[in-house]
Amino acid sequence: MAISKLAHFSIRTTDMEATKRFYVDVMGFKEGYRPPFQFPGIWLYQGGDEADYGVVHIIGIDPNDPVGLAEYLGDRPKDSLHGSGAVDHVAFLATDLPNMHRRLKAAGLAFRERTVPSLGLHQVFVDDPSGLTVEINFPASEAAAAPDAHEDRHGGGQSAG
Repeated sequence: MAISKLAHFSIRTTDMEATKRFYVDVMGFKEGYRPPFQFPGIWLYQGGDEADYGVVHIIGIDPNDPVGLAEYLGDRPKDSLHGSGAVDHVAFLATDLPNMHRRLKAAGLAFRERTVPSLGLHQVFVDDPSGLTVEINFPASEAAAAPDAHEDRHGGGQSAG
């Protein structure tokens, strides 16, 4: 497996607009394309280049319809979304999905995976020993080529949620 760089970080928030204003107005990021997920959010980019899937992902919590977010990334108590608790996950770009599958299974770690609609990106989610969710992004073509590719794989160890 070759990790090439940190891909993005995500912030789960109950105030998407205030978070957006901070990262756009103060930090200088620009809003850009975001896939059609079943929960609110904003992807922010550095400059006009949207090739890297965004730098900051703002994840909104819809109190009237929290199901899409809970199903995709898991549920989090609202009182935990302050300070570093608001960092939902860190993400890396990588290659060699089969090798990652072997490593996760060998470590006995449970993990979830899915392909992002319309991006050609396959995601693997696993929790680190401190409970931080780590997302590892592979080209979707690697998942399509895997003979046993499917979502929600479990290695029998720690929970991935």
